[in-house]
Amino acid sequence: MPESSPTPGELLAGYRRGAFALPNRETGELEWVSPDPRGILPLDGLRVSHSLADAVRSERFEIRCDTAFETVVRACAEPRPGREELWLDEPTIRAHCRLYEAGMAHSVEAWRSGELVGGLFGVQLGAAFFGESMFHAEPGGRDASKVCLIRLVERLRTGGFQLLDVQYLTPHLARLGCVEIPRSEYLKLLEAALVRQATWSASVDLGSTRIEPG
Repeated sequence: MPESSPTPGELLAGYRRGAFALPNRETGELEWVSPDPRGILPLDGLRVSHSLADAVRSERFEIRCDTAFETVVRACAEPRPGREELWLDEPTIRAHCRLYEAGMAHSVEAWRSGELVGGLFGVQLGAAFFGESMFHAEPGGRDASKVCLIRLVERLRTGGFQLLDVQYLTPHLARLGCVEIPRSEYLKLLEAALVRQATWSASVDLGSTRIEPG
């Protein structure tokens, strides 16, 4: 199998050791990246602005989970202004879809008038959730990915998760409460989360949590 074609097992092994796969754009070879520092979102540290809280409470979007996983992944793979480089090549997309079929990868989706306008996806191992990517569509999808992240945090809290990995800190994620921690600290948190069990339950009412600006 070519170096740029990760298997589901290889992806999981990478997550367990704190690394994730990135195809090298120039060589086509698969690289395993373990950033230092590492971006995480503390599950008790989510910050919601007044305008974003209003977007959640308005129920502008219908939030679903795991109903359009591959569509979300492919939307995240599309180039867009500010992110022309693609890390989700076809083999990596297929590997994540196989993890979804095995119940180990999940999507949170924002729908409006029957159209998918935003979403995110990631992988679950133990009580850790590895957030991979998110997107929103224009027009109609403003704040959609942020609302999905809020609903993801609700679900993770309810299910007993301990770690939400976001890989890298961006200004967008920092405004939502994401922080950077040293890789050594991240690996300790990861080790603790991997030996615990958490539940991703389809029965969670994603709209039940009261959203307050933070």
